[in-house]
Amino acid sequence: MNREYVLVINPGSTSTKVAIFQDRENVLQKNLSHASEELDKYEKITDQFEYRKNIILDWLKGEGYETSQLKAVVGRGGLLKPMPSGTYIVTDVMIDDLRIGVQGEHASNLGGIIAKSIADIEGINSYIVDPVAVDEFDDVARISGMAEIKRRSLLHALNIKAVAHNIAKQKNKKVDDLNLVIAHLGGGISVVPLRKGKMIDANNANEMGPFSPERTGGLPVGDVAKMCFSGKYTYPEMKKKMRGKGGLVAYLGTNDAREVVKMIENGDERAKLIYEAMGYQIAKEIGAMAVVLNGEVDAIVLTGGIAHSKMLTDYIQDMVEFIAPVILQPGEDEMRALNEGVLRVLSGEEEAKIYENEVK
Repeated sequence: MNREYVLVINPGSTSTKVAIFQDRENVLQKNLSHASEELDKYEKITDQFEYRKNIILDWLKGEGYETSQLKAVVGRGGLLKPMPSGTYIVTDVMIDDLRIGVQGEHASNLGGIIAKSIADIEGINSYIVDPVAVDEFDDVARISGMAEIKRRSLLHALNIKAVAHNIAKQKNKKVDDLNLVIAHLGGGISVVPLRKGKMIDANNANEMGPFSPERTGGLPVGDVAKMCFSGKYTYPEMKKKMRGKGGLVAYLGTNDAREVVKMIENGDERAKLIYEAMGYQIAKEIGAMAVVLNGEVDAIVLTGGIAHSKMLTDYIQDMVEFIAPVILQPGEDEMRALNEGVLRVLSGEEEAKIYENEVK
């Protein structure tokens, strides 16, 4: 039987997305939901490994596929140690760090663990691609202004890198030949300067840069300190105000940009001001990242779910197109991005990395 398929696994908190790719064609995809009463049986997320693996294998068989037809398995990368971008072979050292949760416990830690277990059945390679832990910062970008705090690389690496590769193909160039500023516009917003393919800086989408549909972004730190010591809020409450109840939610009561656009179209001037303020902050961050590239920017790219909003992208484009041409790549496709990372290795376009040789 020919080995012609790649199995893609993307674990979430209450479900696991799975897909079968034949070359670049997504021939089958499913969102496997997990009942909370099942997941509650496990103390740690990584303890769910066998449970989720068996559900995937049952799904695969039920759809008429055998593991003998797979040429590779790829999982979403987890919270590993800081590492360069790329496609990584899953090794025992990586599995140990995923189980420990070296930078935290998260459902994505299961991606590599499940991928390797299924791949080992057939003696084929398993991979992860551009996990959240990707860190290509210049040292100067790590300095925060307070000696006890270091700026960290936490960003939407998988989609940003996939988009960079797409732009390079469109221009008939290698990603290493381009300088790009890519803004991922989603529930969180990452604005990233790529210098010759490397993400040398970024706002931390959880706590810096533009506000987003549900996150505050950067805030006046003195006022935040006063709130923290006012006695009105606990630490968990402050965290929730900054991530989950910030941004559009705080001002307009919704995290859905489409609802905000409807408000504006119905004449809501406050909604218009807030939506434009988000666009203003995004454009300002793009300008800052263009400076990081010394103004040598081949293109500015707007991607992610909210990049479907023409009202927002038009506002941003009007502010930043003097810097470089603006390219729209709305939405994100994590499953396709994971598959593309594997294909670059299988085709010889890119060499697979070994985690333990690369971590910082």
